[in-house]
Amino acid sequence: MKQKLHTHLEQLERSATLAINERSAEMAATGQTIYRFGFGQSPFPVPDSIVAALQDNAYRKNYLPVEGLFELRKSIAEYHRETDQIDISADGVLIAPGSKELMFTLQFALEGSTLIPAPCWVSYAPQGHIVKRQTHHIKTSFKDNWRLLPDQLESAVKNIDGPHLLILNYPGNPDGGTYTINELIALAKAARDNNILILSDEIYGRLHHKGEHVSIARFYPEGTIVSSGLSKWCGAGGWRLGHFAFPKELYWLKGAMASIASETYSCVTTPVQYAAVTAYTDHDAVDDFLFHSRRILETIGHYCSDALSNANVNVNPPTGAFYLYPDFENYRPDLAGRGMTNSKIFCEQLLQETGVALLPGSVFGRSADELNARIAYVNFDGSEALKISKSFPINSALTMEHLGENVDNIKAGLEKLIDWLKE
Repeated sequence: MKQKLHTHLEQLERSATLAINERSAEMAATGQTIYRFGFGQSPFPVPDSIVAALQDNAYRKNYLPVEGLFELRKSIAEYHRETDQIDISADGVLIAPGSKELMFTLQFALEGSTLIPAPCWVSYAPQGHIVKRQTHHIKTSFKDNWRLLPDQLESAVKNIDGPHLLILNYPGNPDGGTYTINELIALAKAARDNNILILSDEIYGRLHHKGEHVSIARFYPEGTIVSSGLSKWCGAGGWRLGHFAFPKELYWLKGAMASIASETYSCVTTPVQYAAVTAYTDHDAVDDFLFHSRRILETIGHYCSDALSNANVNVNPPTGAFYLYPDFENYRPDLAGRGMTNSKIFCEQLLQETGVALLPGSVFGRSADELNARIAYVNFDGSEALKISKSFPINSALTMEHLGENVDNIKAGLEKLIDWLKE
């Protein structure tokens, strides 16, 4: 039987983040010591009250509305109003099996082009490619903390056919950086002046290390869709529940996406939606969980960035999430002498020679000849780390020494990386 793929899909590869996780597991299964900095999955357990809610609702089996369980949509809208200070109602919330699915549906539904500041999450551009949408990376720089500048945005739209969708992700994957309020205000003005729709991917918003995340929707409410979900802050990636929050001005777009959903995934798993209500309403448990998660991630993130910076690696300290995006340009002459002239070769040789698994910058929308990569510092036992953090007063500083053997793999992996660079 003769069958063919669509031509534009013939070279489509598996998501780099999932691929590195599978490869690391395969190498570890052969007995090799692997320092797994490649896959960005939350190490923390889902809070007990939310797990209990899932157990209590496991018997539910009926389909739910395509838009999602109303009680869940209502609780998410209340969260956005109270925490983000944006006017979202239950009717403006769309639930899906992960925010990733919603991003794909959005790019499928809209006409025009997608603008993506780079470095960026690995799946934005491939999703656009799948639906034959024009996607354009806007290259940011280390000196600007990998942040998109208003003049870069305005310059981009002058040369690219619209309408325009800007995907803004912060705290950022792969860099762990975020925007100041003044930076957000300036970007919001540039977007409004140029009629740019913003998808604000705030999946790591609740993991801002100081709990001070600010949504750009506060300054450009009529033109911003906020994206979030349970995977990162709640540790529930495998539960596959994400949401978009739409302003009233964009309900026409929400309606179209819901229609697409009705013909594809239908609805999110019913027990998970009921359990997710608890994730947005059990404030005492969630606030405690988030405080300790943030404190742990800040401690580890700054340890890693300090170690790299002291080794003459260009790296910005993180302000949220659990990533660093170091640039190894200072080592280019030595690395080139060892046959490493781009990020892919660099990461491959690093893995083979040391067992340290990083993801190359080329999969994050950067030029192949750059020498940068992503570090995901989540290779520790989240349950144990939470126990340790909770044993210390909330007004005291947490250190790597307090976290003890639980972070030995992180320390050893960084030491391997730094020693290898200096060979």
